[in-house]
Amino acid sequence: MATLARPANTSETAPAEPAGGLRYVARQPILDLRGRVHGYELLFRAGQESAFRGDGDTATRTMLDNTLIFGLEKLTAGLPAFVNCTMEALTGDLVDVLPPSMTVLEILETLEPTPELIASCRKLKLDGFRLALDDFVWHPKFKPLVALADYIKVEFSFVDPAGRKRLRDRLGKAPVAMVAEKVESQEEYKQACEEGFTLFQGYYFCHPTLLKSRKIPANWLSYTKILELLQRDTMDMRRVGPLVKRDPSLTYRLLRFVNSPLYMVRQEVSSIDAALVMVGETAFRRIATLAIAAELNGNQPAEILRMAFVRGKFCELAAELCGLNATEQYLLGMLSLLPAMLRLTIEELAPSLPLRKEICRALHGCDNPERILLSWLVYHEKGEWAVCDAVVEAHGLNRDRLIKCYADSVVWAESALHFAS
Repeated sequence: MATLARPANTSETAPAEPAGGLRYVARQPILDLRGRVHGYELLFRAGQESAFRGDGDTATRTMLDNTLIFGLEKLTAGLPAFVNCTMEALTGDLVDVLPPSMTVLEILETLEPTPELIASCRKLKLDGFRLALDDFVWHPKFKPLVALADYIKVEFSFVDPAGRKRLRDRLGKAPVAMVAEKVESQEEYKQACEEGFTLFQGYYFCHPTLLKSRKIPANWLSYTKILELLQRDTMDMRRVGPLVKRDPSLTYRLLRFVNSPLYMVRQEVSSIDAALVMVGETAFRRIATLAIAAELNGNQPAEILRMAFVRGKFCELAAELCGLNATEQYLLGMLSLLPAMLRLTIEELAPSLPLRKEICRALHGCDNPERILLSWLVYHEKGEWAVCDAVVEAHGLNRDRLIKCYADSVVWAESALHFAS
């Protein structure tokens, strides 16, 4: 779905770090068998590296900056944070800046299991950290680390089925959780489940099997009518209220949002009409879009909805940086995951979307001005920092502001998800 051409040799030249001290940081979910988030791998950028490097003061400052500015508990909603570490980070005191109870230290596959590393890992375990072996491929020299590991991560597409079976046979009944990494399709997910993996990392849940024979949900027509009214410069209150009231579930979700701390209404709102009056048109547009997205997500993993909330809020907050309409950008971000929610292609859904032509083109993946922010965010989600830099440079954006908007949207989305359930 990438829309921005990758610039040539972007990885060869490292951009200057932002003056404000902020660094790129992204999170990638790790889901369990029930589609619930078990934890997040955090991708920090320190210079040209995305791993937690150990080059003395620079590495320490980078991790401290990220920890203090973002807060691991905010980035992961209190769930385990998986952090890549190099030899220096593990054998020095650098990881002491991280809270042991919520941190999983990932031992990179390039590290040699020296006596010093093994001794450090034993100490870190005693300190309360959990350990994961990243991109693991079996070799007898890793036995001491396997004995200490809580997780073993296998790059699913890199290791063939025979290799994965040999690994399981070697591990036997070792008490470790097996994580299938880079799972990008439902077929790979099903195969990993059959092979005994219990945790999964990758965006397979955003690419469910699309059902071409599936009918568009009955309530979709009603929701598109509401969305159409919400996008008009002046909302027709007499038409919006009755449409919302016809759907009890949507009404419930709207009232939950209106009465949540997100919108700080001073007195409890118990009717849609009262909500329209109390929160005003602008806030109601956003609340209604949230509620519709939550309703449409149905039985799909909650992480899809969480990502939609993050995308919507990020695009709204950053819209002024590109001179874009905040309301349109909010809707673009939210609806970018609509195919994953409904398991229908955007081509099937687009004709009924009440959006401007250029916003529809952006949803289709066209590289137009309306998609600039969403493109940056999609690359950011994957930790493709060089391409993020290219977007910033090509459009004269403020990288510090983008990173701040992302951090704020993550915190906001966690609160919104709580009231969407």
